[in-house]
Amino acid sequence: MIRKVCAGAALLAMLAPAAAYAREAAPSNPAETATAGPRNDGDQPAATPDHHRLPPDSTTRHKLVLPDRTLAFTATAGAIRIFDDKGEPQADIAATAYQLDGADPRSRPVTFVFNGGPGASSAWLQLGSNGPWRIAMDRAIASPSVPMPLEPNAETWLDFTDLVFIDPLGTGYSRMVARGDDAQKHFFTVDGDVAAIALVIRRWLEKADRMQSPKFIAGESYGGIRGPKIARNLQTRQGVAVKGLILISPALDFSDVLGTGLTRFVASLPSMAATARGREKIGTLTRADMADAEAYARGEFLTDLIKGQADAEATRRLADRFAALTGIDQAESRRLAGRFDVSEFRRAFDRDGGKVTGRYDASVLGFDPYPDSSASDFNDPSEGPLLTSLTSAAFELHARKLNWRPTGSYELLSRTVNRKWDFGKNRSSVESMSDIRELLAADPQFRLLVAHGLFDLATPYFASQVRLDQLPTFGSRDRIKLVVYPGGHMFYSHDLSRQSLRDEARALMK
Repeated sequence: MIRKVCAGAALLAMLAPAAAYAREAAPSNPAETATAGPRNDGDQPAATPDHHRLPPDSTTRHKLVLPDRTLAFTATAGAIRIFDDKGEPQADIAATAYQLDGADPRSRPVTFVFNGGPGASSAWLQLGSNGPWRIAMDRAIASPSVPMPLEPNAETWLDFTDLVFIDPLGTGYSRMVARGDDAQKHFFTVDGDVAAIALVIRRWLEKADRMQSPKFIAGESYGGIRGPKIARNLQTRQGVAVKGLILISPALDFSDVLGTGLTRFVASLPSMAATARGREKIGTLTRADMADAEAYARGEFLTDLIKGQADAEATRRLADRFAALTGIDQAESRRLAGRFDVSEFRRAFDRDGGKVTGRYDASVLGFDPYPDSSASDFNDPSEGPLLTSLTSAAFELHARKLNWRPTGSYELLSRTVNRKWDFGKNRSSVESMSDIRELLAADPQFRLLVAHGLFDLATPYFASQVRLDQLPTFGSRDRIKLVVYPGGHMFYSHDLSRQSLRDEARALMK
């Protein structure tokens, strides 16, 4: 999974402009809410639409007291209902909006934020990176059984943009309303998901009277596929212009991370080398320290890869250089000809210590529960501990601070959604670079920020670098920026990395 599995098509029939429409969910009778039918977390069809309504929107006012400033803002937690072309209700998509008090809504930016998966809720970014409150993710990884309280987030983006966090169907509190599996299948496709979220964004803008506001999109992981496609859908089908994209630890082309071609080895090598060097320079390693590994990856490494194992000298040279860069045992590197899949590297890196690296953050090590087994059966030590902390924090946020309490549980990371997802002909063919080309070509003012962590093996930063290098200039290369920070997939768990990302996002929106 790309996140949370991130962690990638049939067209939604048709949730695009003229054929379908959305409106906010009608306020439900409190008595009906209290006696709602059996719990449905998005995996089973609802008995009737009325039995599965989410509560009415809840609007609350807050003051966020930070070390150097105080932010007064209004929060609205609720849902937007999506209908099919016959006017039948299909799904309620939950969204949480934060709007700064006293700002001019016509000139103030608004940023729509979502995560990836498919199957991940927006809590990862909201409570880890840019929402008004956050949890200490670094402490949560180190101590998964210790509750992490919500605390004011000094790195919130609320100073310079209003924020709308969207939970795609099957995540958070979003849920199906229509009966039957066929309705759900439309949402669990690449294009169907894009059409639904784009429609929700347009409907939120209309409802909040924010159509004139500068609009930005921020997405993480699979959000690197979802985000550019949503921006294109908004501009070409919804009549909504987007000024810029912020892609956090994105997958831009699934062939880089899920394919079987040689380029996957090139994409992951610098992050594997960074994992080894990070042991000596904990918290201080920068991308500048990886210049030699990057040059080797796109130079001699690629050349020797192409020569193949038919060239014994090239194979031995590649394997030995790989071992030297990554700390992998030379004999094992030679056995695998220096061609390490991520799963193989994660186990080989600290085999003598009986530990495995994280996939989402390879600088995090955890014990291999079956060190003597030939099978790779282990959890991710950099992701698993966050599941409990973020789930608890998401409940606290909605119930205590936002006063919005749907029936059922908050779905932080839905394996069911990921399992049911239809990527089309083949998962490794899913990409968003063509959408990025169209966006840059269509609007000379459109800007793209891509941010990665050094130790991310799920969506390696060098994969994005190689993809972005293939783009034409489109007037100025300054419109595209790639930044790389200490950390993994959720590099914003590091204080300095989170602060730097905030500064870059602010500069993009000026």
